[in-house]
Amino acid sequence: MKEKKQGRVLITGAAGFLGSHLCDRFIQEGFEVVGMDNLITGDLKNIEHLFKLSEFEFYHHDVSKFVYVPGRIDHVLHFASPASPIDYLKIPIQTLKVGSLGTHNLLGFAKAKGARIMVASTSEVYGDPLAHPQNEAYWGNVNPVGPRGVYDEAKRFQEAITMAYHNYHQLDTRIVRIFNTYGPRMRLNDGRALPAFIGQALRGEDLTVFGDGSQTRSFCYVDDLVEGIYRLLFAAYYLPVNIGNPQEITIKEFAEEIIQLTGTSQKIVYCSLPVDDPKQRRPDISKARQLLGWEPQVPRKMGLQATLEYFKTLSKDDLYKTDHRFE
Repeated sequence: MKEKKQGRVLITGAAGFLGSHLCDRFIQEGFEVVGMDNLITGDLKNIEHLFKLSEFEFYHHDVSKFVYVPGRIDHVLHFASPASPIDYLKIPIQTLKVGSLGTHNLLGFAKAKGARIMVASTSEVYGDPLAHPQNEAYWGNVNPVGPRGVYDEAKRFQEAITMAYHNYHQLDTRIVRIFNTYGPRMRLNDGRALPAFIGQALRGEDLTVFGDGSQTRSFCYVDDLVEGIYRLLFAAYYLPVNIGNPQEITIKEFAEEIIQLTGTSQKIVYCSLPVDDPKQRRPDISKARQLLGWEPQVPRKMGLQATLEYFKTLSKDDLYKTDHRFE
């Protein structure tokens, strides 16, 4: 006798880096999964292994437009959004729309379905933080009219409208604030430090560090992040929760780690720091530990090795191509 399904979940941004891993996890847990993506930054290759499954269906759709899925939906995970500067600087209006109109559409959809909804927020709501490490009570230091404001403010609005739906409509909501995450299925050319460094190393190029490399980041392996997200969805808590790895490292040190990992002989070259680039980033995960019993388990060395092995499987065309989708 076939095992009874846990329920039916809609995951937006399903063909993206995080969304595709979430699809995998929920199917493994016995859910039916409806994936939705407009494929602006997502890639069907990330989920093509799921198309043969009866538990998975896919909608090619932009959530900034009216969202309709027939039948029962128990949970909505809204993970649709460009997530790296190279993306949201090229498509700023779409980035603002998916965080505002898209979130509004999905909150209304969840309300109509009687579903619980989780929205994917970000450490970028803290901006260039004056508090370190960053906990959920910190209000942030964001420049609303700077180049990064299209992403930062979209996510801050997303949190605000989610709380409004929770308070006014009593909608069952969750807010996860995601810190830097890495792992297989990242795009080599998405502009973030880890894929940029590995791509440069594999191509035999020098590694480009912005500024003097003293700015810090905290990198969480994707499997750890997905575990935290899964636990938060089923926890009785509606306020934002940080999910990330509190192990902090400078970008210069990180570049040196990638050189050592890949066994290449390239040097580090420096260029000017982008406008409003955060100087430090480290999550306070006390709340996640207390509420979810969660903390990262995968050592960075192990996670980086798995990520490198994934990038090594890419074709030479993938390794050298430039993304022209937004031009």
